[in-house]
Amino acid sequence: MAITKKSEIKIEVGLDENKIPEALRWTAADGGVNNAEAKAMLLSVWDHKTQEALRIDLWTKDMPLDEMKLFFYQTLSAMSDTFHRATGDEKMQATMKDFCAYFAEKMEIEVPE
Repeated sequence: MAITKKSEIKIEVGLDENKIPEALRWTAADGGVNNAEAKAMLLSVWDHKTQEALRIDLWTKDMPLDEMKLFFYQTLSAMSDTFHRATGDEKMQATMKDFCAYFAEKMEIEVPE
């Protein structure tokens, strides 16, 4: 199958003198996002040659702890949905959702119903 279109996602990281992130901005024109501010990001890509996940985990130094906990909860929950879409494994999705509920409880995160 030939590639008929390309899409670009751009991430800009502003660093302080110690190379600690102070600002994150991202653009995804096809998604309607243009130079939007972010406080944290987690990016994983799969390298099929080495059979490993490569990651970039960044957050700004002013990212509040309560927001970081919520960010992780939402990311874990979204990963369970993505896992289900990718594999069709409902049993493991339910197990992952159970862990997300446990995580929210231990982190004292209020989860909307």
